[in-house]
Amino acid sequence: MHVDIITGPADKSRADLTVFDSAEAPADPTLLDRVRRGTETADLAAAPVVLPDFCHKGKSEMPSSIAVATRGAIRPSLTDAALNCGMALAVLDVPRPSRAAVEEFYRRVRQRYPDPPRWKFELSRSEVLRAAVEGAPFAAERFGIDAADIERIEEFGHLPVEEYGGARRARRELPWICVQLARLRFGGIGPSTHFLELQEVEEVLEPEIADRLGVHQGQVTLQFHNGGGVLTGQIGELYARRQAASRLLRAEMAVQKPLSHLLRPGGLPEARQRYTAYFRHGCPSVPIEGDEGRRVLLAQRLSMNYGFAYRLATYAALRSFARVAFGAGLRLVVDSPHNSVYEELVDGAPAFVHRHNAARAWTPELMAGHPAFAQTGQPLLVPGTNRTSSFLCVPAPQAGRSLYTACHGTGSIISEFERSGRSGPDPRHRHTMRFTYDRATPRNVPQLDDAGVDAAVAILSGNGLVRPVARLRPFAVLS
Repeated sequence: MHVDIITGPADKSRADLTVFDSAEAPADPTLLDRVRRGTETADLAAAPVVLPDFCHKGKSEMPSSIAVATRGAIRPSLTDAALNCGMALAVLDVPRPSRAAVEEFYRRVRQRYPDPPRWKFELSRSEVLRAAVEGAPFAAERFGIDAADIERIEEFGHLPVEEYGGARRARRELPWICVQLARLRFGGIGPSTHFLELQEVEEVLEPEIADRLGVHQGQVTLQFHNGGGVLTGQIGELYARRQAASRLLRAEMAVQKPLSHLLRPGGLPEARQRYTAYFRHGCPSVPIEGDEGRRVLLAQRLSMNYGFAYRLATYAALRSFARVAFGAGLRLVVDSPHNSVYEELVDGAPAFVHRHNAARAWTPELMAGHPAFAQTGQPLLVPGTNRTSSFLCVPAPQAGRSLYTACHGTGSIISEFERSGRSGPDPRHRHTMRFTYDRATPRNVPQLDDAGVDAAVAILSGNGLVRPVARLRPFAVLS
């Protein structure tokens, strides 16, 4: 699907970038320079976009919370190595559960998804290939997910691959070792920035939109953030030089990358081009014309599809745990990646929009005819931390100014507000029950006020990028 992105004028003082920040939460000039250096090229379709929560994570080549559009080429390093890391929000149909029920729920989650993970095959080779080709529909068939839930997934959880060679080329291009390792784990939460949070809808700010989305005051929600799975990380390393990877992945790629890229037909000139694109540091462009272009675009779509299937498999497991622990049904509100590469229209011409730790924010006119989001646009999640509230939002009319993109969180702003004394303890003295992988029992963590998350959302809403729909208050988390 193509959409027309209309770009707005950039800040005059930073005309080479479109920056959304504020005096309270300014963008770091050093990181702005990093974005400039990483995107210096003639293939840009628009000024790169910088959003709130702009920060740099050591494992990534580029700062978080950016969107970059290119023409005629993609740049895998502009987004995360593991495409389709994302978040989902679901609602329960029962009131807030007891502490004992919450503990049972998280016990089952940790048992199903331990850290470190078990070395146990969960998929066959053919099922890995189906997940990569079919995406969420594969997981829906395997786990009995309703069509109504599939409608809540971005792109319905599937990007077509036929024009790039389809399943036949996927079987040929995906290395045997990558497929075998992808068989080991299908679904997960995991520690670090990934989380599984139980919340209550504390405040409804847009009642009509909330009603359309099936969200109401006092409702219990479940929000989770996880990666795209083993295969996505391998594809990300296979098609770019990454600065962070596990020892196992580096050892695997030391053998696999030369086999995949340098020993192919085409001779020395093509081998040199592939070496420049996939083995060198930085953010090199990979032209999409010709067979090599189809090959890299196929890899990107296989990665996105596998990520959709992986997250839906996780949702299916959480749904079963909620039924046992809470006696509750679970219904998906939205599932959206925040590391993606999509072909869209920018100023009327095709371009590839790379979003790094940033979510797509399509307005209602871009979702015309969609069975779930035609009236609201695609919902997006703007989390705080497990010590603050989070927000469910929808795109606002000026979302085109940011390449239809919003930040995927507000954690760096919240941390800075707390460090500087602009944010302090929650005035109502609330706590979050925090579960971890290294403790048998949860801890009660005191919450903060919402000064940081409110400041971040104010930047988005004040620039006409999003409309906050509901404020979600955490009461338990696994992270």
